[in-house]
Amino acid sequence: MVGNFFKLYLLSIIIISAGTVVFGQTDASMRSSSDRRKSNEHETKTVVEMLTKQRLLKEKKDHEEMLKRGEDALTLSKLLEEAFEKNQDISEPDKQKLAALEKLVTKIRKELGGDDDGEGVDLAAVTESKPSTLKEAFTYLQTTTVKLVDELKKTSRFSISVVAIQSSNTVLKLVRFLRLRQ
Repeated sequence: MVGNFFKLYLLSIIIISAGTVVFGQTDASMRSSSDRRKSNEHETKTVVEMLTKQRLLKEKKDHEEMLKRGEDALTLSKLLEEAFEKNQDISEPDKQKLAALEKLVTKIRKELGGDDDGEGVDLAAVTESKPSTLKEAFTYLQTTTVKLVDELKKTSRFSISVVAIQSSNTVLKLVRFLRLRQ
């Protein structure tokens, strides 16, 4: 009986020792798993922060490019108005400038979130007065482009300006009017 008791006692010590070793390993593996999870969370936060920073830099760069396009459009409209005042006609280089102006303003409008120029809307409904001559059209093109650039300068990369979209639509209509007129 004592022998059986001793065997049972020895067996229970072995089982308890084995359990301790197994549980000790599980605890160690759980700790390393926890450490890995914390490391992964830290890496994920770092990646998310990096992506956010890159996105913000891209948005800032895109906004600055839009402002530069506005300045380029303003320069083109000034050149067109001056060329028309000098020649009283639209030359081939002027037509190319009109096409370049249309392309710039279309990009600006797209970046602002505008998708069309309201084909059903009459030019007179959008503007104060409909230009009746080419000279008035070029003058109005210049003033509308100035208005567009002023509105672009007021916007931030976080905002959308309805007035800027309407101004870009008006500029596009004027450019198309002038291109078709000749």
